[in-house]
Amino acid sequence: MQIKHLIVFALVGIVALLGFNLVNSYQHDKNREIINSRTSTAGLDTDKAVSGSENIASKPLGEQPKAILDDATSKIDQAEQTDQARLAQMSSNIQ
Repeated sequence: MQIKHLIVFALVGIVALLGFNLVNSYQHDKNREIINSRTSTAGLDTDKAVSGSENIASKPLGEQPKAILDDATSKIDQAEQTDQARLAQMSSNIQ
């Protein structure tokens, strides 16, 4: 193989890799925008949930840990009830 063929082959390979890199980075940026938009809407949903419920920060400092625990306990209980309802629904569908 002559040296000029090798140089042309190397240049074609470099151009192909640069093209692939550009396409790949464009897709990466596009995916990052989608993830950021999902995260921002999820953040808005959690802000609505916090503003809709009792604001723990407005409580006196001595009551804040108890309020946090009570809030977590109520969320756990709600999740367990939802899980049990789904389980009952699935078991009734199977039978």
